Formats: sequence, structure tokens, C-alpha cells
Amino acid sequence: MILLGSTGSIGVNTLNIARKFNLNVEVLVAGCNIKLLNEQIKEFNPKKVVIANKEDITKVNHTNVSFGEEAILEAIENSEAKTVVNSLVGFLGLRPTLKAIECGKKIALANKESLVAAGKFIDQSKLSPIDSEHFGLWYLIQDKKINSMTITASGGSFRDYDLKELANVSIKEALNHPNWSMGNKITIDSASMTNKMFELVEAAWLFNTNKVDAIIETKSLIHAMVNFEDGSTTAHIANASMQLPIAYAILGTCDEEILKPVDLLKVGSLEFREIETSRYPIWEARKDILNNLDLGVVLNAANEIAVDKFLKSEIGFLDISKISLDALNKFHNISTKNIDDIFEIDKEVRAYCEF
Repeated sequence: MILLGSTGSIGVNTLNIARKFNLNVEVLVAGCNIKLLNEQIKEFNPKKVVIANKEDITKVNHTNVSFGEEAILEAIENSEAKTVVNSLVGFLGLRPTLKAIECGKKIALANKESLVAAGKFIDQSKLSPIDSEHFGLWYLIQDKKINSMTITASGGSFRDYDLKELANVSIKEALNHPNWSMGNKITIDSASMTNKMFELVEAAWLFNTNKVDAIIETKSLIHAMVNFEDGSTTAHIANASMQLPIAYAILGTCDEEILKPVDLLKVGSLEFREIETSRYPIWEARKDILNNLDLGVVLNAANEIAVDKFLKSEIGFLDISKISLDALNKFHNISTKNIDDIFEIDKEVRAYCEF
């Protein structure tokens, strides 16, 4: 396989699966965590390594190292590997997704932004999502008439905070997720509920429906539910680990134990909550976006700028959603005709949100 984002949480879990099933890793692509990358190189012996910054090349213990976006695209094109695992963070992951499709490779996709921004122009028959929610929906779908779908959210770092406190929360508080440890960007997106908005857009593209919603399940054990026309609902329950969807995305099927089963007696009870706009202001845009999926590129670009500003202490936490909602209002009537439109709108939205 080609693994994009090898030192992130998805990348590390992907290598756990590669280790378990003795899979060949031909290319490793990483950012700035050179120490962990060198450990991965020593164990998995890839033919090619790509990193983010030119100045780090001499620190990498490999004879075939390059850097930057073009190097990623070249590695995909020149590799013999049939599978690309894309766990890059942000809009940066879109071109590699498009390149992998162009090269006829199978994509195990953890880069949400590819589908959020450009789902209209991505051949979904070539990809398997690495996401517990979409994996759960796929797992549950039967040959029965579906009414709607529901995915779950943890509620993020501030689900139990008093609403009055949200205006003044710190970066450290925002990065303190109650259920698990992830990268900075996705942890902030979880706290604002933007991550769940992304997942609704992904589900709409993957399953060709806008009848998808989300609720909070605080223990993150139920990942998805399918509501059938007969009035029944099935739920996908599993302990929170990305290794299960990763294994299926890469292998296609899996008959070995990847996770320990959930012990419902130990769990005791589950708690469900509504996603309220008073706590998660971005949620007010949900129906508009699901009714015009072209707005996904606007939401993604605005949110990337806003999260970056928050992490630099330039704005408050609630300003993240304000910036995104303002951009969605400004660019409300956009319509994309081709992939070039996606990159052009992305630039326009970023320029607008920078001021």
C-alpha cells in the first residue's frame, strides 16, 4: 500500500493492521514527526518516503526521500501498490485522492475533505471510507427499503460546559477530548460539531441520500443507525477504534477479531442528546448544506482558516462557527461545474475569511 499520513492516528492504526496481516507498505508519506517516521521506516522498509518540508530530508533514515505535494502525486503515479490509504488532514488530501482515482488505484479514504469539498467529482466506486460512522452505515445496510440514516457524535470537548463559558475557553481545553486522543484539527472540529457536518456531507455522497442526521451518544459505542421503512432501526455497536474500518477498507472483508466485543453489562447504560444550535451554532446550516452539497467546499475552506486562527490565538472558539456561517451566507448560491471550480472557490473562500 501507499500510506499518506503515516504518523497521524489513522496512519499509526493502519500500520497496526499492516503488521497484523503482514501487508507490504511501499510508500510512507508523513509530515513533521520525523522521529516516529524513522521508527516506521525501520520496521516496514518502504521503497519511497515523502515528507512535508525540504529541510527535514537529511533527518530521515532513508535513501529515497522527497518532499511536498508534487512528490506525493508522483509517488502515487509511480508506485506498483494497488491501494492508497489517504489519511492526510485538510484540503491538502484532495489532489492525492484525484490522482489515485486517475491511476486506477483503490482508495481507503480517511481524508474527509476530499468528499466534503469535491464529492460531486469523485468516483465513489473506487473508495472505501475509513470512518467509524460511514463504516457502520455500510455494515448495516441490508436489502430492505431504507427510510433514513443516523450517525452519532461524541459531543466534543465542551459538551458538558455551561454555555456562558464557551466564549472564553482556551486552546488547551478545546484539545481535551472526553473520549479519545486525535490530531488538533479534528479535535477542534469535534468540539464545534463541524466534523459531524463533514460526515453528514460524506454520507450524502456515499449513500446518495440527504436523509441523514446525527445525535450525540456520549460513550461513542454506537456509531451509526439505519432506519428502515418498516419502522425498525438497526445500530452498529463497537468499541471505539479505527482499526476495524481500516481493516475492512484495505482488505475488503475481515473474519478475524480486530476489537474486543462490547460488554453491554459493563457499559450499563447509554446516553443520547440532541445536537443543539445554542451549543453548536454551525448546526443551523445543516439542512442548507445537505440540500446543496456544493456548499461543502465553502464550509471546509472557511473552517480550515478559522481553526488555524483559533490555534494561533487570533480568535475565540465561538468565532470558528461565526466565520464558517458568514462564508456560507456569502457564497450561498455557488454551483460547481467541474473540479477546477472546486479549487477556485476554495481560494475565494479562504481569501474572504482571512480578513
